[in-house]
Amino acid sequence: MDIHLIPAFSDNYIYLLRDPASGAVGVVDPGDPEPVIAELDRRGWRLTTILNTHHHNDHIGGNAALKERYGATVIGARADAHRIADLDTALDEGDRVSFGGDAGTVIAVPGHTSGHIAFHFPGQQALFCGDTLFSLGCGRLFEGTAEQMWDSLSKLRALPGDTRVYCGHEYTQSNARFALTIEPDNADLRARADEIGRLRAAGRPTIPTTLDLERRTNPFLRADEPSVQRTLGMEGAAPAAAFAEIRKRKDTF
Repeated sequence: MDIHLIPAFSDNYIYLLRDPASGAVGVVDPGDPEPVIAELDRRGWRLTTILNTHHHNDHIGGNAALKERYGATVIGARADAHRIADLDTALDEGDRVSFGGDAGTVIAVPGHTSGHIAFHFPGQQALFCGDTLFSLGCGRLFEGTAEQMWDSLSKLRALPGDTRVYCGHEYTQSNARFALTIEPDNADLRARADEIGRLRAAGRPTIPTTLDLERRTNPFLRADEPSVQRTLGMEGAAPAAAFAEIRKRKDTF
């Protein structure tokens, strides 16, 4: 699977996918149709599949125009069927999704929204997780609880470490500044923050990241780590409670 990043709005990423063997072409979370159409035209590709992780307009706003132009099939969560008007295929936790010669699995990850899902393609070592897991961060809790989000992040954290994480936004640099307030002595995090600074100064994306790197540096995946809980003054706390405190601090950072 070829995966190409398409920047949109101020900090969104749309992902254009192509299976070379079958010629299938997909897009993940097309909030804006125009840059997608421009990239498809530039490459001479025709869109066949639209994958939506959740219902927010900056992730589905291009569905209607792309479906009308290309006849693409829109795939998303059954729980969001009432909020994704152009949905053709509604999926639940554990359902399989086929794209060309690849088979992916749907993972229910509520918290940011109640119907949020992620698409994991193990054969491609690729995870499309929308606004649940960010590089060095996680989504705000608009429709779910801290317990739900911790459970969702724990599902993603359990995937193989070499899984590449394709998230919905370029938030990494600001996330790094916050992460250093939680684990200032984390050598992996300090080195990563320096590398992120170099990438952004050069105008380059910080995505994809990997789950191994996130497990070592992302405070939202490390709420059960003793070093993190010491910083919070919550040693021995339930991980979901420590996660809630980290999320609360980030919301006002």
